[in-house]
Amino acid sequence: MRSIIKKALQDISENNSQVVVDVPLERFGDYSTNLALISAPRGTNPRTYAEGLVYKLKANQDLMNLIERVEIAGPGFINFFVKQETLLLELAKLVSQENRYLNQADRKGTVLIEYSSPNIAKRFSIGHLRSTIIGDALKKLYSALGYKVIGENHLGDWGTQFGMIIAQIVRHNLDPKDLSVEDLEKLYVEFNNEMKNDPSLRDIAKEWFKKLENKDPTARQIWQIVKEISLREFKRIYDMLGVNIENEHGESFYEEKMPEVISLVKKAGICQVGEGGAIIVPFDDMPPAMLVKSDGTTTYFTRDLAAFYYRIKTWNPSVLIYEVGSDQTLHFKQVFETVKKLGWSDGRELKHVAHGLIRFQHGKMSTRRGETIKLEEVLEESVQRSKLIIKNSETDKGLTEEEVKSLSYDVGIGAVKYFDLSHAPESDIIFDWNKIIVLEGNSGPYLQYTYARTQSILEKSNFSDLDIGTLDTTKLKSKILDNELSLLRHIIHFKEVLEDAATTYSPNLLCNYLYLLSQKYNSYYSSNKIIGSENEFFRVVLTKAVGILIKNGLSILGIKTPPKM
Repeated sequence: MRSIIKKALQDISENNSQVVVDVPLERFGDYSTNLALISAPRGTNPRTYAEGLVYKLKANQDLMNLIERVEIAGPGFINFFVKQETLLLELAKLVSQENRYLNQADRKGTVLIEYSSPNIAKRFSIGHLRSTIIGDALKKLYSALGYKVIGENHLGDWGTQFGMIIAQIVRHNLDPKDLSVEDLEKLYVEFNNEMKNDPSLRDIAKEWFKKLENKDPTARQIWQIVKEISLREFKRIYDMLGVNIENEHGESFYEEKMPEVISLVKKAGICQVGEGGAIIVPFDDMPPAMLVKSDGTTTYFTRDLAAFYYRIKTWNPSVLIYEVGSDQTLHFKQVFETVKKLGWSDGRELKHVAHGLIRFQHGKMSTRRGETIKLEEVLEESVQRSKLIIKNSETDKGLTEEEVKSLSYDVGIGAVKYFDLSHAPESDIIFDWNKIIVLEGNSGPYLQYTYARTQSILEKSNFSDLDIGTLDTTKLKSKILDNELSLLRHIIHFKEVLEDAATTYSPNLLCNYLYLLSQKYNSYYSSNKIIGSENEFFRVVLTKAVGILIKNGLSILGIKTPPKM
């Protein structure tokens, strides 16, 4: 609907790029534009100019078949009110398509999203949560809109930190096969603590990484075992989160590809020899990036250039999204500027979705200092808290122990994911159980509860096979109520919210939409009889539509919707 209004405005506007159609407060209609305010000729009253635009709009029969009225408000805003018949047609389409209501026409181009990207030899901390689930939600958003999407897990399995771990294993004569990820992380922490008193250990770590790059058998064997241990642990956590990343390439994957990339950078003439013989890429407005260290080893920057080059050669994506923490902002500015200089980004959109931190009362976490909160512990705690709520509520009645266990898992994992995703990616989050495991407010359990309520009503209704063809206004037995109309007006914006959430890289917009939908429905449910009412059929269809949207929306967010709760 928004696209139809936008097209109608573009047809009568001298500057198409200025046409923006927003969703206003409900009392101002279903759509609104400030086009008259920003495009009225100098000396012309914007409201008078808006009157001319409205006159032209009313001549557009295709538009007016869908719109009940167009009004001018304030200094020149143009507000659009959609016809009730149009709202009902969209409701019928939603109920008939159900899960297929997510899908749009196939889009041209491929979207590649790099996300999660944990470091080998370290357990998943709560700090890994944001990249993993924001990236997964973005991938599902773009897929729902019809794009071909490539998910890429850029594993941190290379660099000086592996020199630290290898050095520690060798120094203590340990068998890496006997070590867990927790053991490996402790070795890393211990090495960093020892290095404070003995700085020469850093040189030992660098030497072991150089041996790793030079294919030293001992270094390679230890590294391979450590990587296998870590990957098994990562898969277990991904399974808990319900996350599947199709492509998984460690930084080491680009080892053989880096010489070509270094050669291309040199050939382009965009690098120079820096201090100590290191090769750097200078920039006008930011510090230089190191391409090759003075000892000949590569850097994170080198490996990201190689990864970019591999990705455009392999998948030719039109959009490349990096869901990585905000502490890497400078790094990605350097990478993006370099690939532009090389001509690799021509015609491509590059975006670093820089997520903020998850903070606790004591502040930021640090793996190096051994001050991390393990993600698995948080997820298990959430499941146990959910189980306790279920056991102490009416929900527990009639459920088997296995059903309670499954429900606790879906609610607990979903609660943590929703709490994160309901925040704007760039914002920092204060972790608070009192806002996570609650059956009210903007929380995952509240949305899941609302969905379960819709399913309970549908189960009790007499309409097992809804004939949506009866949904025209002439067959309704009584007038559509204001709160029903409010729900219908909210429903029509679902696909537009998906579009906005994807193009602004903000899954929290979808969270906001689903929360408001749930609020509207629960308010409606509490004040209106559904089963046995005069308009029972319509109200059941409306209930089914709400359930479909919550299920589809939470599915995009990677959250399950249990039918009972």
